[in-house]
Amino acid sequence: MFRAILPEGQIDCERYEHTENGLELYDEDDEFLAFVPYANLHALADEEIYSGDERSIM
Repeated sequence: MFRAILPEGQIDCERYEHTENGLELYDEDDEFLAFVPYANLHALADEEIYSGDERSIM
């Protein structure tokens, strides 16, 4: 599971694909969730970093 971190919030996704201009995010059923332009993407984090330590990663 991954988490796309944006200025407006976060989007959880199961997988993603790089495109020329951004990321395409997909859920566990392989359904398209969102397109995130690289200019709006602050970070893409593996969900495991949230479960291992309670300290903030921001």
